[in-house]
Amino acid sequence: MTSPQGRLRPEQPHRPRVADLAAAFALPVEGAPLPSDLLASGVTVSSADVERGDVFVAVPGATVHGARFAEGAVAAGAVAVVTDRAGATLVADLGVPVLVADDPRALAGHLAAALHQHPGERLTTVGVTGTNGKTTTTYFVDSALRAALGETVLMGTVELRIGDQAIESPRTTVEAPVVQSMLARGLELGLAASVMEVSSHALALGRVNGLVLSVAGFTNLQRDHLDFHGDMEGYFRAKAQLFTPGHARHGVIVVDDEWGRRLATEATVPVDTVATHVGAPEGETADWAVVEADIGLDGVGSSFVLRGPDGTRHTAASPLPGLVNVSNAALAIVIAHRAGVALDVAIDAVAHAHEIPGRMERVIERAPGRPLGLVDYAHTPDALVLALEAVRPITPGRLIIVFGSDGDRDQGKRPIMGQIAARLADVLVVTDENPRSEEPAAIRAAILSGVREQRPTLADVHEATSRRQAIHDALDLAEEQDTIIITGKGHEPTQEIAGVFHRYNDRDVLLEHQFEEHTA
Repeated sequence: MTSPQGRLRPEQPHRPRVADLAAAFALPVEGAPLPSDLLASGVTVSSADVERGDVFVAVPGATVHGARFAEGAVAAGAVAVVTDRAGATLVADLGVPVLVADDPRALAGHLAAALHQHPGERLTTVGVTGTNGKTTTTYFVDSALRAALGETVLMGTVELRIGDQAIESPRTTVEAPVVQSMLARGLELGLAASVMEVSSHALALGRVNGLVLSVAGFTNLQRDHLDFHGDMEGYFRAKAQLFTPGHARHGVIVVDDEWGRRLATEATVPVDTVATHVGAPEGETADWAVVEADIGLDGVGSSFVLRGPDGTRHTAASPLPGLVNVSNAALAIVIAHRAGVALDVAIDAVAHAHEIPGRMERVIERAPGRPLGLVDYAHTPDALVLALEAVRPITPGRLIIVFGSDGDRDQGKRPIMGQIAARLADVLVVTDENPRSEEPAAIRAAILSGVREQRPTLADVHEATSRRQAIHDALDLAEEQDTIIITGKGHEPTQEIAGVFHRYNDRDVLLEHQFEEHTA
């Protein structure tokens, strides 16, 4: 059965000859003979997404070669298989042509782009990369693009959306054939623009191959994903790929950190630089700079002044609280402007962007007998610092944090997260995030080891063995003047425990508690 993302395709796809695709990429043909009139209607790397007429790209995986799933793909209607030499030996007898590529994963995006007649070339396309702020910045840019150009295609961590049709997203950046089919569907519906989050995994695994963005944006680079990239240099190199002629025509780079400043000098496409820390030396030389910022104490948003390349000062605003969202808003304004949106339109649209799921999301408003309750995706050390610093000024009482850390991911950040929470929050409730295959108690213990470095006696520190219980514990502890911030999962609709995905959402648990209060 085709997955939801597999259905985000044009209804009337271009149907090129498979022989023409093979010739275009110089792919030798093995397996069954390739009929000259064999047509293809789609490309997929997932056997679960195969529709009749597809070309199935079988890529080598970490443990299993995708060619092992080719038989099911052919049974579902795949008319040809693209794979590497190792995969070709596994699919030789399936009765369909086998096109052999040195690197089928790297080829998949280019193949899909060719099949759909390069839809990205006929759209205004924006991509945002960086460690923190990708989702927020993407939604801000989307607001500006919609204000100027109408409905858009949006691809990111929270959702996949074409016009008003949206589904939950399986990952930050979907596989390359899905990117191309969504762009093609957007064109079919008459849309003019697309905005997407681009993760470092996506760049390393070729998920944006075949697409040259109109504008690429960079937020920052902080510790994350070192289990995949090895070290910060490898992480940076993956991100930097986006700022080359093969992936973008123009870049907009925040230069608040050393990685952004380095990227601005090493990028091989024209770039605008943006400095967002008021008074920092980067503001003197950056093309754009935030020169004033008023962090609203109402907890709703912040205003700021953005100085442009010609010295003109523009009054702007972020609809979300904290300096971090001033940075995201300033970057989004410049990205949208470089994508063709009038500056005044971009500024107004960003200021009025709708609430972003799981990003400083106000779920429970402060009221008599009730604390303010927020949900935020902060799941890296730097993001946690920024989130807690953003919330402190709007907290008359105690700052209570519910947090954990992922299993099967960078283990070194766990005690760091504990140290930060113990330093910047008043009350800590340590719990599980997505334990995956790890023992949850061991992850919590690693976090608590960092907490102890700040609070040897674990004063005002609580441990909960379920995330739902952790939120209820925080609500029981909180008073009206307190703020509860629940970090780490944000919008996520599931929790992965021992390899099983359970339906779960932090926001829903907060709302359930509020409902129970009203009905008690």
